[in-house]
Amino acid sequence: MRNIAKTIVLLFMAVTVFVGCNHAIKEKHFTLRNGDLLFQDIDCGDMCSAIETVTFGWHGAKFSHVGIVVVDSVGNTQVLEAISKGVSLTSLDEFLKRSADSAGKPKVIVGRLTENYRELTTAAVIRALNYMGKPYDTVFDISNDAYYCSELVYFAYLDSFGVPLFELKPMTFSDPATGTVFPVWKTYFEGMNLSIPEGAPGLNPGGISQSKNIEIVHVFGNPQGMMIDSTK
Repeated sequence: MRNIAKTIVLLFMAVTVFVGCNHAIKEKHFTLRNGDLLFQDIDCGDMCSAIETVTFGWHGAKFSHVGIVVVDSVGNTQVLEAISKGVSLTSLDEFLKRSADSAGKPKVIVGRLTENYRELTTAAVIRALNYMGKPYDTVFDISNDAYYCSELVYFAYLDSFGVPLFELKPMTFSDPATGTVFPVWKTYFEGMNLSIPEGAPGLNPGGISQSKNIEIVHVFGNPQGMMIDSTK
């Protein structure tokens, strides 16, 4: 009888730990927090493939996008992201449904500031929300007033001295296997009559996912290239 009662209590706890819009969260009993970073493997064709090729992410995962979790005062969860229409809020459900692995789970992992920086999270989210409505940075220029996904994260997350927590590195638009510019980038910049900003300072989702200033706290599914199995 005692075992039956214990089983009922455990089942009740499993059901009530977290009720969310995504099946993967329910299974893992995981709750997203304000300011968490969602690293995503989007299947958007040649451009996403080019982004994913130049920098591997956490455990080899290939990421082409990152968003910031925003939890409001009543517990509603959205994702602040820089996408083609500009910096905007997207529902968590819509964000997670963009791409799926072979098991139908979102190709997304969750990063969280390490303990020594966690107190800065609230200020980072407020700062990020101030960029709402800003245009997407189509030319990947860290000095203009437009923002691509990783650039938004860069300017939002600062330490107590106002220094960005994530490092800028020289950007490359070339295939590391051949040393030649990816055709998709050649076409892209030619269409704007601009030279390719090879070597200019920037950052990408894969690089951020490997930062020493965050820890990976949850895996929804299996992004391409990731060398761990999220089902285990």
